[in-house]
Amino acid sequence: MKSTDALALLGAFLSCLAPSAVEAADARAGRQKITACQACHGLDGLSKNPEAPNLAGQIEGYLVKALMEYKSGTRKNESMNIVTKDLSDQDLADMAAYYSSIEIDVLPP
Repeated sequence: MKSTDALALLGAFLSCLAPSAVEAADARAGRQKITACQACHGLDGLSKNPEAPNLAGQIEGYLVKALMEYKSGTRKNESMNIVTKDLSDQDLADMAAYYSSIEIDVLPP
């Protein structure tokens, strides 16, 4: 496969992960929008709740896709479906940008 073909394929894949109708995500704005998230996902995106995943350092496109699925009801979780239903697509993109911007260190045991 040519490198240009591989890049085109990668671009097509990544465009599926993030909605095109959303303006460029703003991590700073996202930081201001995560108050409701902190109860389950922790103040720093590192959850102390075994029922809630860590969000810090996650891939932005994955977070956007998951949040959009919670909002639409495609993905089911009572709390997440309620929290996301009134948020705009831009809010979700900004929140995903914030959580993905948090740098984490993984230390071997």
